Amino acid sequence: MSGFSPEWLALREPADHGAVNAQVRAACVRALAGREFIRVVDLGCGTGSNLRSLAPLLPPRQHWTLVDHDQRLLQAARAREMETVSGGVEIEIEYRQADLSGGGFGALIEGADLVTASALFDLVSVAVMDGLAADVAAAGAAFYTVLSYDGIAAFLPEHPADPAMRETFNRHQQTDKGFGPAAGPDATEALAAAFALHGYAIRRGRSPWILDSSHSALRRELERGWAAAVRETGLIPSSTIDGWMAHRTAAAGAVTIVGHEDLLALPPVT
Repeated sequence: MSGFSPEWLALREPADHGAVNAQVRAACVRALAGREFIRVVDLGCGTGSNLRSLAPLLPPRQHWTLVDHDQRLLQAARAREMETVSGGVEIEIEYRQADLSGGGFGALIEGADLVTASALFDLVSVAVMDGLAADVAAAGAAFYTVLSYDGIAAFLPEHPADPAMRETFNRHQQTDKGFGPAAGPDATEALAAAFALHGYAIRRGRSPWILDSSHSALRRELERGWAAAVRETGLIPSSTIDGWMAHRTAAAGAVTIVGHEDLLALPPVT
């Protein structure tokens, strides 16, 4: 299963929080408003970024179960636990190490009011998402995920290799990341279809990164990662990739835009 370093997750956290779609988030918060206590399960939690972003908006008493396969990330999340205890919100946090690649989410989400994730499902196969939707529906929980890559990317100033770099990266995104053949840019569409089969009401919204000079370190690291992924495919000559990277490195006022989409799925009213 693919993993991410705590350093990469820390670098991207401000951009993630700023990109979240406000309308979809507000709909999630409204759906849970009026309760005194909720249980939340965060799948692929990393260092707890999703918790830090969302918890201040939820009801006053919360129990979060943070789930990840990487013990390093769970330890980093625990180290930052006190950052979430503020603003009169009472939060109990449980940490669980689990391999999510095989599906079978029922035991993990039992009793949850909300199942959530961030930047996860573009790495996941459609089959795993179908199983997740079935398990969430069986639990009667709401589902909310943010920052699934949608295949849209733009680079300013432009370079002739931009379209080929984007298309080849998108192909790489659909290779196996540990959860079977990944949905990649089709993740949000697959999630929407999976939850609709269970009668869930779906709300979607764009959440792009716009990486300008205020996120220059993240932009540079992202572009190095893109180039490495494209190089792995062997579909573009190394000289082309090198030229693209040289252009990105030298460009004054460079901006990179990476598209994402957020999704909220609410269970049918009974």
